[in-house]
Amino acid sequence: MADDVTSTNTGGTDATTRADRVPGLERACRAARIADEFRSRDVVVLDLTAITPIVDYFVVATGTSGRQMRAVADEISRVFKADGDKRLGIEGHDNDSNWTLIDFGDIVIHLQDAEARSLYDLDNLWADAVRIDWQSVAADATDSPDSLSTDSSTDNLDPDPA
Repeated sequence: MADDVTSTNTGGTDATTRADRVPGLERACRAARIADEFRSRDVVVLDLTAITPIVDYFVVATGTSGRQMRAVADEISRVFKADGDKRLGIEGHDNDSNWTLIDFGDIVIHLQDAEARSLYDLDNLWADAVRIDWQSVAADATDSPDSLSTDSSTDNLDPDPA
């Protein structure tokens, strides 16, 4: 079985098929909430499931400084690791980069300074992606412990799907 996220098999990659995994949408919204709590600006969650098979969600946030972006990246990594989520990679974290990328397989988090956000314009590049109201999803997930479904076959946030 291949270790890289670009390989495919009928069940997906190891990083995205664990049965006890919190659904991708909730995890993406959790990352967005962390970025917001750490004072990132213009936090956006993009649903790419209908656009590309490579990744399900992008979280894009504008950092105020390299130090702040490293703090956000560290906290997201810490929280996801505590939840048993394996980070596949991180780029731009150990240097004075204007863009830090954290890869969790089905979720990729982009922390950019204002100049990089404007230059690369991921929001417009992926304009066909659905923008998720992450504040509502994150609030629903924290208000109802039953909403953290462990069924990886669905991203249904309704605790009573009947």
